[in-house]
Amino acid sequence: MSDSSAAHSYQMNAARGASPVGQVVALYDTILRDLRRALNAADAGDVETRVFELNHALTVIAHLRSVLDHARGGEAAKRFQRFYDITRAMILTANVSGSRSELQKLIDLYTGMRQAWEHADRLLRPADSARAPVAEQGTSSARDEQTSAGNWNA
Repeated sequence: MSDSSAAHSYQMNAARGASPVGQVVALYDTILRDLRRALNAADAGDVETRVFELNHALTVIAHLRSVLDHARGGEAAKRFQRFYDITRAMILTANVSGSRSELQKLIDLYTGMRQAWEHADRLLRPADSARAPVAEQGTSSARDEQTSAGNWNA
């Protein structure tokens, strides 16, 4: 098994065991990895790899945008949709121009957002742990489980 396939396997297993917010963090990690690879490819003059990596980032962003829950997420979901729309346009611009500065701006934006999601995941994790003994005792309802932080959507 190569180092990259071992890393991919590890990331897939980690994402399966992650909370919903942790899964968002993992998707942001993927976007950041794509953007960094695209930046390296742009520096090396490798247009094919730059385009491939940016197209993959666009696919992940499209997925994140498609799972936004506007009914439950309200204003936050609208803001995330706007963020994804703006960064999608920035990626398309960088894809055509190969602009290093545009790619760096995207990396900075997604790094900040990833940190915020990771912070939210840490804040929500203790709440999930505190509910676990109640669920084991059979006192929680299916409705409680559906509205727990473990099923949170933006």
